[in-house]
Amino acid sequence: GVEVRAIPGCCAAVNALAVSGLPTGRFTFEGFLTVNKKSRREHLNSLKGETRTMIFHEAPHKLRTTLNDLTEAFGPDRRISLCRELTKLHEEVLRFTLAEAVSYYEENAPKGEYVLVVAGAAPKTGAVVTLEDGVAQVLALKEQGMRLKDAAKEVAEHTGLSKNELYAAALER
Repeated sequence: GVEVRAIPGCCAAVNALAVSGLPTGRFTFEGFLTVNKKSRREHLNSLKGETRTMIFHEAPHKLRTTLNDLTEAFGPDRRISLCRELTKLHEEVLRFTLAEAVSYYEENAPKGEYVLVVAGAAPKTGAVVTLEDGVAQVLALKEQGMRLKDAAKEVAEHTGLSKNELYAAALER
């Protein structure tokens, strides 16, 4: 019941993430989606398994189409925060499922510029990840610039493997 607001800053995407109510630990900024239908759908399909929170920018005249495409790609139950006119007089943050957002904007005309914050896919469960697979993931994150300790922690959180075992095995390699 407490209203959360962002103070003006240089980046609407980060402000939207902060007030979205969605996980903020890891996110990906996707920017504006292309208007080319085929490319747009291919891009969204490539994000189906993305577990990080995703951030998109969207113009009001394309919002309904984008919501339909997001629903088609991610399913109707995926959570979304629609952040409109951040830090301005008519600031608004709406939190829905994608199906609820589509329904809402069938009845209400979109106004203003939007930042869409979409929940990532739920981590896959049931698949057993071996220590060798986990170490490979740790080393891949390290190659992307992450510290070994942080990479081991990240992989441990997603796989259920021991952080200490991942760290030690990655050091041996």
